[in-house]
Amino acid sequence: MTSTLLGTLHTVLRGRARPYARFDGRPGGMSGIDKHPVTGPVTLTAQGLEGDEQGDRSVHGGPDKAIHHYAWEHYATWQAELGDLPVLRQPGAFGENFSTTGMTEASLCWGDRVRVGSCLLELAQTRQPCWKLNTRFGHAHMARQVQTTGRTGWYWRVLEGGQVQAGDALYLRERPHPDWPLTRVLQVLYHQCLDSASLHALAQLNLPPSWQRLVQGRLQRLQVEDWDKRLEGAHDA
Repeated sequence: MTSTLLGTLHTVLRGRARPYARFDGRPGGMSGIDKHPVTGPVTLTAQGLEGDEQGDRSVHGGPDKAIHHYAWEHYATWQAELGDLPVLRQPGAFGENFSTTGMTEASLCWGDRVRVGSCLLELAQTRQPCWKLNTRFGHAHMARQVQTTGRTGWYWRVLEGGQVQAGDALYLRERPHPDWPLTRVLQVLYHQCLDSASLHALAQLNLPPSWQRLVQGRLQRLQVEDWDKRLEGAHDA
């Protein structure tokens, strides 16, 4: 299809994994959520940005979560809701690698293929927020609020590596699932959790293995998985 301009990459961010605490002060292992802007071109591979780290590779990073992307447009809304928090004064509050203008969960669809810099990316999944956001924002239920609002961000899979840098434009190259904007995915995931028809339709998409297990688990058990450990760090040593 003809390339369509989606938005502009105004900040590229990366960070090192460091010790991290839960909201209540308990040790939380390692985390790479504290990311900082990069100047100039950065190499991007199937594993993500060169020099970027994740604290727990069992739930973060890897080919299906190579790049975390968050819309800069959401920051003004968060500031209106939460106040003028220092963490919201610059990109990186949500641990994102890409901060852009011009694109949100409403304007992207599952499986979109996008060209940025010399790279080709595929939209792999939306973000399932975790308790680390609670600590970062000093807000005991921030992760749950991010989930409820649908302002979650999303992850890219890298189909063709190369280089990216701030100022690059993002162009839509292919949209295999125009009926599945991310807003619809999030509605099924968090609000219409046991709607059988929607879950069966979602299962037909190219889902990462963890998502297939989630969807099939709901269909088989007719109940929603426990979110407390992910959102609150509950029962997690």
